[in-house]
Amino acid sequence: MVGFGYNSKASGKKEPCSSRAAVRRIVLDVLKPHEPSILAFAQKLSSLNDVDGVDITVYEMDAKVENIKITIQGKRLIFEKIVEQIENLGGAIHSIDKVSTGRVIVEEAPTPQD
Repeated sequence: MVGFGYNSKASGKKEPCSSRAAVRRIVLDVLKPHEPSILAFAQKLSSLNDVDGVDITVYEMDAKVENIKITIQGKRLIFEKIVEQIENLGGAIHSIDKVSTGRVIVEEAPTPQD
């Protein structure tokens, strides 16, 4: 399992997902073998409870593996189940690139730096 835990400052213990704001969208950078295909990968992730939609883009490919960007959206995503499914499919999470939490999904606003 990937070590993306949350430690409470007060107790130093791991907090359960239910004590945090609902995760609505998550964007992951994942390394996967060529098989299963991104179609099969997306279908398996879509079959998880609370997942409303999945988008996968291949952004780099070599002889043995593919680097993909996975965007998953739902009302209350359970990150641990997503990680488990990705690992069962032979993937490895490189990073969490974006997260949206709360009652609504807030889109990134353009700023002068953009």
